[in-house]
Amino acid sequence: MSQFWSPVVHALSPYTPGEQPRMEGLIKLNTNENPYPPSPRAVSAIRTELDVDGDRLKLYPEPTGLALREAIAAHFGIRADQVFVGNSSDEVLAHTFIGLLSHDRPLLFPDVTYSFYPVYCGLYGIDYQCVPLDARFAIRIDDYIDRQPGAVIFPNPNAPTGRLLPLHDIARLAAALPECPVVIDEAYIDFGGESAVSLVADHPNLLVTQTLSKSRSLAGLRVGFAIGQQALIEGLTRVKDSFNSYPLDRLALVGATAAVQDREWFDQTRRRVIASRERLSAELTALGFEVLPSAANFLFVRHPEHDAAALSARLREHRILVRHFKAARIEQFLRITVGTNPQCDTLIEALKEILAAS
Repeated sequence: MSQFWSPVVHALSPYTPGEQPRMEGLIKLNTNENPYPPSPRAVSAIRTELDVDGDRLKLYPEPTGLALREAIAAHFGIRADQVFVGNSSDEVLAHTFIGLLSHDRPLLFPDVTYSFYPVYCGLYGIDYQCVPLDARFAIRIDDYIDRQPGAVIFPNPNAPTGRLLPLHDIARLAAALPECPVVIDEAYIDFGGESAVSLVADHPNLLVTQTLSKSRSLAGLRVGFAIGQQALIEGLTRVKDSFNSYPLDRLALVGATAAVQDREWFDQTRRRVIASRERLSAELTALGFEVLPSAANFLFVRHPEHDAAALSARLREHRILVRHFKAARIEQFLRITVGTNPQCDTLIEALKEILAAS
């Protein structure tokens, strides 16, 4: 602590990211990174942008990310003025919290969800309430409608549970709360769900956010975007231009644009992740784990006879990292990122050894 901290800083409980170890040879299944490389077209675009002597880097990037917004718009069949881009979906969400989600009535989100949400509420002074998931960790739309909130946000699929909410439920929520901003955080939608972008034209209160970190293997570039009707996008742009007019650098812009345009690579890699997830789910179930149904690139699991923290520690001894959350309702669960098939095989063999030994 410091005497120079503001009252806001003193009151903050910062988000804790997944561990990024420096040790070599670890199987990293703790941060939901894609196990496959990004589109070769994205890598080539970045190399081209650097050119021979990096001369382009002395120039500021295009501040609105127009080429990237046009590529995203073409991918979804919408207009570029319905797209906002930022430095990671976390930054896009941060602008969303301050620009769209601060109201007289509280913001609602699930009690088990992305733990950045309460952090942003603390940072921006937003009143919020957590809405309990049901006994099987599913979102119940009526719980949100009945409370008549100031705004609503949740991931779909939810994180860290991986559970998917049907598109018709999102449409019903947006229609039932027409005066309430509804934000659907689709960081993992490409691994098994149908995007709510198709609902944006009919619901002026609906904003959909996505990231290129997961399904397009670009976590290192930090690129995210939001899609909504023009008035919502204008609100986000006003916040951006009051904070940082150049959120995406030149390399991120060209790499992300090329990745979005490479539909074949995107489809190929996400199908591989989905296939590995189903295989891993079956193998964990056979070992006695309860595995929640997942539409994401991770599984949320618990073993009725083994402590989750102990399992996580034992896996680390086998040089395998998974994510354990010390939070109410989920302290006995592990979140396991879907890796390559060989990585998943190594995980299963380690778990067999651990379970047999205890």
